[in-house]
Amino acid sequence: MLSLLRKLRVFFSLSLNDLQVIDPSRSLSDQGPFDIVLHKLSGKEWRRMLEDYWSTHPEVTVLDPPNAVQQLHNRQSMLQDVANLNLPSSLGKVGVPKQLVIKKDASSIPGAVNKARLRLPIVAKPLVANSHELSLAYDEFSLRMLEPPLVLQEFINHGGLLFKVYVVGEAIKVVRRFSLPDIGKHELSKNAGVYSFPRVSCAAASADEADLNPRIAELPPQPLLERLARELRLRLGLQLFNMDIIRELGTPDHYYVIDINYFPGYGKMPEHIFTDFLLNLAKHK
Repeated sequence: MLSLLRKLRVFFSLSLNDLQVIDPSRSLSDQGPFDIVLHKLSGKEWRRMLEDYWSTHPEVTVLDPPNAVQQLHNRQSMLQDVANLNLPSSLGKVGVPKQLVIKKDASSIPGAVNKARLRLPIVAKPLVANSHELSLAYDEFSLRMLEPPLVLQEFINHGGLLFKVYVVGEAIKVVRRFSLPDIGKHELSKNAGVYSFPRVSCAAASADEADLNPRIAELPPQPLLERLARELRLRLGLQLFNMDIIRELGTPDHYYVIDINYFPGYGKMPEHIFTDFLLNLAKHK
């Protein structure tokens, strides 16, 4: 099934053991009936078509609702539910990096960064989350070289390692990925300008087999990840997503969620988990 998911962007489950491609240019009513609509399309026309169909067929399960998916397309709203969490401190501290939204006028960025008291270096990401590209600005002058609309985040040293947490309903899978290296005072004083990184946490950057410092490589506690995933499923209204999490260097339990992505590639997750998830949804309709 996962090999099929990698090739298709939208399909439906006609029965418990039958998958068929949806033609988004045709009426959904002419292609049903459906048990589950599983999609990874965006755009106003598709959203309108799916929401209209769902309003007249509420018995159909849509993975996931377009309005819920839309929240993850904007980095201004993407992490808001994480920021509002109040998890028990016994599980660890989970937050988001201090960040600032800049919608226009690059010349205003240095003043806005100072006013918000963001520390250099600054991570800059496109406001619309349709790209994994990011930039790192080392000095105040280079901030003017950035191109809004952007979300600016304080860079947090994290041992050059991040944890990708894949969520499929109640199931989670965690893998390690290499990330940007730590930046100390020496590196900060020796570097200037803006450095672009097309894609930091790609599959080729897997760190699961690397010889790492155990304190850096240690996975976040399973109870913490399960609670975090459960809370975000409820708050986001999503079943299929992944989180990029870092642990602040020098702390045993201070974590930051830096990105949430809808319906990521699930190549690292055992195939039966996705199949069981869909079958369980159909059986309990």
